[in-house]
Amino acid sequence: MDRPTEQDPTVWLDDSSMDLSQLEALCEQQTDPASVPLASDIVSQIPVYDGAAIREAAADEAAATPQVLALQAEWARTLGQGAGVVLVRNAVADLNMLDRVTAVFETLIDAERASGSGADHFAPRGTNTRLWNAHEKLCLQSPELFARYNANDVLALMCRAWLGPGYQITTQGNIVHPGGQAQHCHRDYHMGFQQAEQLRQYPAHVHAMSPLLTLQGAIAHSDMPLESGPTKVLPFSQQYLPGYLAAEREECIALFEQRHVQLALHKGDMLFFNPAVFHAAGENRTTDVDRFANLVQAGSMYGRTMELQDKARMSVALYPVLHQLISSHGWLPRQTRQVIEACGEAYPFPANMELEPPVNGLAPLSQQQLMAQCLEEGCTSDVFARRIGSQLQLKRSH
Repeated sequence: MDRPTEQDPTVWLDDSSMDLSQLEALCEQQTDPASVPLASDIVSQIPVYDGAAIREAAADEAAATPQVLALQAEWARTLGQGAGVVLVRNAVADLNMLDRVTAVFETLIDAERASGSGADHFAPRGTNTRLWNAHEKLCLQSPELFARYNANDVLALMCRAWLGPGYQITTQGNIVHPGGQAQHCHRDYHMGFQQAEQLRQYPAHVHAMSPLLTLQGAIAHSDMPLESGPTKVLPFSQQYLPGYLAAEREECIALFEQRHVQLALHKGDMLFFNPAVFHAAGENRTTDVDRFANLVQAGSMYGRTMELQDKARMSVALYPVLHQLISSHGWLPRQTRQVIEACGEAYPFPANMELEPPVNGLAPLSQQQLMAQCLEEGCTSDVFARRIGSQLQLKRSH
């Protein structure tokens, strides 16, 4: 088979794919009011909706009334082909309940701080406080508050608008203290958590698919004036296909800093965005505001295989055979890689981010990476079995 001299740019993305003038042109777009007739306002090209109006539309217990479907259609278009960001004011009607949830989160944070856990891997120590797996922890600590907090028309309808039914929610409580530094622009889960050398291995259609699997959001647990650094977003940037590769380039960061927008949030507001929107936490320039948001990440139920497999057990059984094959005549390195790919779990998530801190700034080791590492180090079968067992012990919530 003849080797092609160039990559097909319609299938493979690389440095030559990243023409930032295309991103700049996308960000010149304007939100047409006629495309979001149910929005109460448009601010910095971002449609803004009123939570009370959404609750009124959802008051009819019928699953899909014309009013609800119209709202969801606007949101789906905005998240996909529009600005990529939606703000809902007054999304939480019961602020007393919200304060009680905040108090539970603070109690959990204090307990974790006392035990030495609860670090934020994505921010310098001391500037941020992160409550990992806040969704489960709230449920176990106060099931009644969990029920009242999640019985929310805005959250449910927005998740269904982007992901359909059966979505799965995770959240992380996040406090940015006075003096907390801004993040660099980035995209989020799934592909936003991978390094450039990994991203180049995925065909372009997978780059386009990844944002369809996740919805990002933030529930404001405190007022967030602009000085406190609410999330910076670049409207329409989710439409830029090579964006996962471009996010870390200096010229992309400079463009983001020049053109991003921020919206002040009030306690009880919810901000939702396509995970491919370039965004970053802002700098908290106040001296007295702890910016508190519960970061929401809802995922499609379709990210699962059809059959259950104990991939750890498979890997332990395979390891001694593969270890022996590596040293046999005629066995090639790519065959080792192919067998590992056929056996071990490739994805490091879901993970307990407290017990499994990222090894490269983004993600923990996967089973496949652990197997490859052990083979390279020449570990015995017993050592590999212990290491994969230890890895499994970390994959638990608490």
